Amino acid sequence: MNYRPLLLSALLLITFLPRMGAAQSGPERRRRYYNSQARPYHRGPVRLTAGLGAGFYNGDLTSSLGNNFPGISGSLGVLYQLWPHLLIGSELSAFQIGAKDDLPERNLAFRARNGSGEVFFRYEPFHDEAEYADPRGPGAIVKPYLKAGVGLLLYNPKSYYGTTRPETYTTFLQPERNDYPAMAIVAPVGLGVTVRLTRTLNATAEAAYYFTTTDHLDDVSARANSAANDGYARAELKLEYAFW
Repeated sequence: MNYRPLLLSALLLITFLPRMGAAQSGPERRRRYYNSQARPYHRGPVRLTAGLGAGFYNGDLTSSLGNNFPGISGSLGVLYQLWPHLLIGSELSAFQIGAKDDLPERNLAFRARNGSGEVFFRYEPFHDEAEYADPRGPGAIVKPYLKAGVGLLLYNPKSYYGTTRPETYTTFLQPERNDYPAMAIVAPVGLGVTVRLTRTLNATAEAAYYFTTTDHLDDVSARANSAANDGYARAELKLEYAFW
């Protein structure tokens, strides 16, 4: 699987975002902006994120969590605060999904190892004094949020007959397509909650569902419902580290 385009995109964003924050030595030297109530705030800082969790499948074979073979999910990314309540971010992820068939007569199953890159907005609906340059009280410790974005997915599924996870001796079926790993567009929507641990470190729990433009996440389309696209979900625990 060729991850170079995704890695290049992440490196460019990591290089670009600190410049948006004017990369001074500390927040006291950053430029001030003002909201509609004339309250000053700073943009930034840039936060680096790292997450670990699980990936889940929803598609032609099953929509049942009980028939899923959840796989490990990991991510690296960056976050940047544009305005109070609103952040922009980018993330690279690698994850595995799999499942067995709802229909015993078909007896199909699959495993897929995937990579993705996305850009998203994160909206924090509740007030946080720490986002302002003239805080009038303590900052929020816990902040829920919503996220939505767009990205690219590289997916590489392998289907087989069976009802369990594949073993070393599993014989995989002839793929329905000959261009794996293939690419699709994804649109993630999700929610999460962030807990402030220190001035520069946050912990986050996040779950997101990814709508896709493909019906081949499971390498099962012609043998099932080719009219509906597949989707997947990821749930991760993350750390967010700020430069100041």
